[in-house]
This record gives sequence, C-alpha cells and structure tokens, in this order.
Amino acid sequence: MGFMKKTSITVTEAARNFADCVNRAHYQNVTFVLLKNGEPFARLVPDNEKVCVGRDLAEVLAKAKLNESEARAWHRDLTAARKVLKAPANSWR
Repeated sequence: MGFMKKTSITVTEAARNFADCVNRAHYQNVTFVLLKNGEPFARLVPDNEKVCVGRDLAEVLAKAKLNESEARAWHRDLTAARKVLKAPANSWR
C-alpha cells in the first residue's frame, strides 16, 4: 500500500462526481472526506486501507495464547503507549 492522499469535498461535489471519486479512491489511493455544511460528515476510502478498530483488536487478543511473562510485557507496553499516544483531536482529518 502506498501513500494515502486525503481530499475534502462537499457531499454535493461527491454526488456530482461520484464515479470519478470512486475511481480516484481505487486507482490513486485517495480518501475523500465528505463535508456537509462545512463539517466532516462521511468518508469514501479505498478498500485496501488497513484499519484496526477496537473490536478487531479485542477478537485477536481473545484468541492470543500468551504466557504470564508475555502477558505482563504486553500490559506494560500498552500502559506505556497510552501515556504517550494521543487520540487525534478530530478523527475525520
């Protein structure tokens, strides 16, 4: 997967140019942030975009067979990551 480009357009622009937006998302790896009344409203993303949501992570962790030292190390890493990682102020951008 290459570099992902983001483009903000209005919902009206996306509707008028839907086929072009779909093609650009697929062939040029462009993510469209659709704006309604100037605010992010929805996204059109390439199908190859890799996203891990909490539910996916929970399913993988439920199946993981960690021994005690691995589990402690994982918990320690998670705690450290939570201290330094910040959620984006606006998840739409």
